[in-house]
Amino acid sequence: MPDTIDVPGYLTRLGLPELAGHRPSAEALDRLHRAHAERVPYECLEIQLGRPTTVCPAESLRRVVAGRGGYCFHLNGAFSALLRALGYTVTRHVGGVQGRPEDPAGANASHLVLTVTGLPSAAAPDGEWLVDLGMGDGLHGPLPLVAGEYRQGPFRYTLRPSDVEPGGWRFDHDPSGTFHGMDFRSEPARMSEFAAKHEELSTSPESGFVRVPAVLRRDATGVDILRGSTLKRVGADPSRAELTTPGAYFEALSGVFGLTFSAADRETLWRRVSEAERPDRDGAAPRVSP
Repeated sequence: MPDTIDVPGYLTRLGLPELAGHRPSAEALDRLHRAHAERVPYECLEIQLGRPTTVCPAESLRRVVAGRGGYCFHLNGAFSALLRALGYTVTRHVGGVQGRPEDPAGANASHLVLTVTGLPSAAAPDGEWLVDLGMGDGLHGPLPLVAGEYRQGPFRYTLRPSDVEPGGWRFDHDPSGTFHGMDFRSEPARMSEFAAKHEELSTSPESGFVRVPAVLRRDATGVDILRGSTLKRVGADPSRAELTTPGAYFEALSGVFGLTFSAADRETLWRRVSEAERPDRDGAAPRVSP
């Protein structure tokens, strides 16, 4: 796989070309993670454009280098490939997002989680880190894989042993977050274990990714969320705006999220945004959970 990875291109996308060939460290991992969260958005727009994707990390990495984002299978898959190419010890894990408290908890393969080992620090004496760029409004930087409470920007997170995955871990999101929590197993996972759930999430009419065009971008002080035509800022300088014209919508995609599209793609996306604004059969706007 290493010869298929454009490490310089990826690091340039992250604004960190100087890290090519660096020695792995907790400090460098933190820089890579935070830059990725800020520059590579969490998004499901390939689904809206009718272009099927896979969970192949090399494919996801090429899409990131080309200027796009993705959701957990793409973002964490690509990032794990980059980290391995840079010499980090990375393990992929089967996880599962719990959207609401009443939903079942557990690692149902709806989420790909990464851990990195071998980087001891004062915060992580054993050198183990939770690395996750695929939770939308989740982590900005990596967390020590140590039970406890953590704050990043406006969000308070908790890490603890999972109640439903023996030997696994539980991530509890801030009450103001877009989902309730996430569990993941301790054993290593193969990317093939996520293929069926990815197919469901990207094709099922019941999937939030299919129903609503969504883009999220995390930074040090909060998160920008674009769902349908509603742009919201959570955290520092909170705001909310309705983007009622194609010009306003694509200006936000470019200016806030760094995403640009061809004229044909813009036409398709705006049509999908307009359709997503229609009430669903229960009379409520569709809900999306990262």
